[in-house]
Amino acid sequence: MAISLEHLELLLTSRESEHFECKEAKARYDFEKLVNYCVALANEGGGIFALGITDHVPRTVVGSQAFKKPEETAASICDRIHLKIVGYDLQHPNGRVVVFEVPPRHKGTPIHYKGRYLMRSGDTLAPMGADRLKQILDEVVQDYSAETCTRAAIGDLDPKAVDVFRQLWHQKTKNITLLNLTLEQLLADAELIVDGKVTYAALILLGAEKVMSRYLSQSELVFEYRSSEASGAAQQRVEFRKGYLCYHDDLWNLINLRNDLQHFHDGLFVRDIKTFNEVAVREAIQNAIAHRDYRLAGSVFVRQYARRIEIVSPGGFPQGITLDNILQQQNPRNRRIAETLAKCGLVERSGQGVNLMFEECIKESKPNPDFDRTDDSQVFLTLHGAVKDPKFIKFLEQVGQEILSSFSTTDFILLDLVNSEQPISGELKDRLQELVELGVVEVFGRGRGTRYILSRRYYEFVGRKGVYTRKLGLDRETNKSLLLKHITANRKVGCQLAELTQVLPSLSHDQVKGLLREMKKDGHIYNIGKTRAAKWYPANDSK
Repeated sequence: MAISLEHLELLLTSRESEHFECKEAKARYDFEKLVNYCVALANEGGGIFALGITDHVPRTVVGSQAFKKPEETAASICDRIHLKIVGYDLQHPNGRVVVFEVPPRHKGTPIHYKGRYLMRSGDTLAPMGADRLKQILDEVVQDYSAETCTRAAIGDLDPKAVDVFRQLWHQKTKNITLLNLTLEQLLADAELIVDGKVTYAALILLGAEKVMSRYLSQSELVFEYRSSEASGAAQQRVEFRKGYLCYHDDLWNLINLRNDLQHFHDGLFVRDIKTFNEVAVREAIQNAIAHRDYRLAGSVFVRQYARRIEIVSPGGFPQGITLDNILQQQNPRNRRIAETLAKCGLVERSGQGVNLMFEECIKESKPNPDFDRTDDSQVFLTLHGAVKDPKFIKFLEQVGQEILSSFSTTDFILLDLVNSEQPISGELKDRLQELVELGVVEVFGRGRGTRYILSRRYYEFVGRKGVYTRKLGLDRETNKSLLLKHITANRKVGCQLAELTQVLPSLSHDQVKGLLREMKKDGHIYNIGKTRAAKWYPANDSK
């Protein structure tokens, strides 16, 4: 929420603190300096950075012309340091004050810009000392999965699960020595036992069924199949209370039993798409195993319906992860589990599991993974299986695997937004230009009238050239004809600009004015009056 003038007056009379910084900046202010100050404020707990105020007591408002669009400046800062900065104008009687509100850094995560971790030192900025940096990094909650269970022994691990782990690790690394290591050495090298003691990660991934109720009953995963939305008992319920590597394939096989094919006709051929994508589902389940809070007593639930799967795990998002940054930030709650699954090749060590889910859903033209029902007590993920637009899948095939392999998750999200005609935020628009250069997206219009559509070759490829023409909009001469037709129909009273923009709602005021100037120069229309109050008439009615 924007600060009030009353709050600003209090800041003017108070001492400049670690949560408030102001600069005079009457004409301009360097963007790089602004980013650095936002980094320092975030590292010190957040605060307010204001321009247009003298920076020595007694402070006064002098007004600033810097950063004409502070909301866009704030979005640019966010792109660089991945914090949600809020920028806005505050109209003070003495002049314009430009305000940037900076949130505090996430716990255990110091903010840097271009490799520099900054904090304030008097009136200047200084690199953060090693001691302070370590203090911040130590704020993170200790990895529960790396702790040892004093009551458990190596004999409590399932030999079959250990063998699965050994084989998967060998397949990932091609290291033949893994096949010949003793059990103790294998587990020690994977840090699943420490000083001969079994970690909770070892139990969660490799524990035998007979001991899990005794040591770690909350690691249970419950699968349910429900054929309808009706409450009551599920049609099938299976409880897995053993190490994850004992049952990870069995769980997918259960889901795949009712994984219906969706049929789509493509000329003489029928295309089949499975309702549930194996990569997306496995990643979602493994995220729940790796990131749930094992200090809480609840189980992980996997509920399958005809067209969606719900995966609910105890504990909200890990510290620092939100719905807004889930694709950019990684902070594994149980790092030892995540590292072990990465050794097996089951998850990406870089923490990109959520990104893979988004990409797989978009490639099959399915709704994006839905975390909206997540709260502080649970992560609630829904994977929807219904295909929205089969022709979009054809488009991705036509783009080619070579180009798609270079796409980031952001690129896939942008294509999905363009295809569904959804608004695109400022922080994503910068990347759109690269998609335009690749010939995947086309841009037309200028300023507020700028629009993006999938390329002409897509609509030609899927046999929808008419849709392309409609989305592209009317060409310049047709737009002029529409304006002239409307002006002629209202020749007795004349037409003002505001009315003419209603004729072409996809164009901005400036674009319509440009068309009117061309029509006047060509002798088709004339105007009486100036500015937006002017009225336009057909030229054949002039004197």
